[in-house]
Amino acid sequence: MPGLTAAELAARVGVTAEHVEELRAAGVLAAAGDPDAPYELEDTNRVVLADSLVASGFPLADIAAAVEDGRLTFGFVGDLFTEPVDYVPGTTMAEFVAANGVPMELVRQVHTRFGLPQPAEDDPIRADEAKYMPLAAMALGAGFEDAALAHFSRVMGENLRRLAEAQVHFYTSSIVGGMIENGVAPLRAWELSTVMGREMRPMFRELLLWVYERHQEAYILEDVVEHMENALRGQTPSRERVRDQAIAFLDLSGFTRLTEERGDQAAAELAATLADLVQDASTPHGGLPVKLLGDGVMFHFPGAGAAVECALELVERAPAEGLPPAHVGVSVGPVVVRDGDYFGRTVNVAARVADKAGPHEVFVTDEVVASAAGAARFSSVGDFELKGIAGALTLHRAERPEF
Repeated sequence: MPGLTAAELAARVGVTAEHVEELRAAGVLAAAGDPDAPYELEDTNRVVLADSLVASGFPLADIAAAVEDGRLTFGFVGDLFTEPVDYVPGTTMAEFVAANGVPMELVRQVHTRFGLPQPAEDDPIRADEAKYMPLAAMALGAGFEDAALAHFSRVMGENLRRLAEAQVHFYTSSIVGGMIENGVAPLRAWELSTVMGREMRPMFRELLLWVYERHQEAYILEDVVEHMENALRGQTPSRERVRDQAIAFLDLSGFTRLTEERGDQAAAELAATLADLVQDASTPHGGLPVKLLGDGVMFHFPGAGAAVECALELVERAPAEGLPPAHVGVSVGPVVVRDGDYFGRTVNVAARVADKAGPHEVFVTDEVVASAAGAARFSSVGDFELKGIAGALTLHRAERPEF
């Protein structure tokens, strides 16, 4: 787009034209040093970044001095983000909601549900907010239950936040951090990395959409098949999707002591190794990790046999991956499936069964033994009172079958 004047740039980011000129004089903006040069849309990012530094306690004069002697540069900021932070010129959030009939409280709710900072009424409105806020009002007006919509929004916001955090952490530690370890100055590393980032960004977008649609396809197929099966049986499906599933909990023995000896970084590395191992081992058995718990993981399988086979593989492979000894508990029965998580007594039992297993052991319930014939050799280890579970349960040790 054509260049912006100081007044036009100021209107987009909610500052004065005089402040824009101050930032130009400080060397922050693309037009630094040339009073006749136009501003560019990417300068919105530079204004936001510079004002964030000022808000954190660095006077603009100090920023200008750092730019002058080469310690700071704002040139790479234009390529740092996916898109320039674009604002609707001269429009505050309060003016936007009044003009579009969107309640301010709804705007705040949408931001909160997606895990984003709540806007103030006098904040300038971003162009992306102006585009998507009316969709929130439309969704509520379409008859969706507010509680269900709120829940879905929170799940979506939290998972996308975690994805964004993981992506930026990978980029910062692997790409920028690698350059710094090889002697490149930090800001120069960021500047160089933006070239790679600009090339990778379209590929990441395509990858993100591809992975999402593949998972979506699988879950649509699963739900349609379930409804067809219910129709063939003459059954009405439960809204809460209550179904039998095998649930397993894996814990690492001595994890706390080990991480206290080796430190927090070692704990993070062990947790990452465990996550990779569980994903690698469970997928061939039709399993899916549900929750990573630092020193353990909860995962589920459509059947008990696959869960037991995977559990035995995991306790064997854990030491070879440099992990402390693992122990696993498996239970099978009805669970409530919601938003990729699993709830109910079966889940609670699996967690408590795992607590009773020792290093390298897989313990299971009576129901697992009955459902997983042939998957393992089972031997009773006795009756146990499990915390939070009514009545004693007979537990069994699972071992590799003899051939």
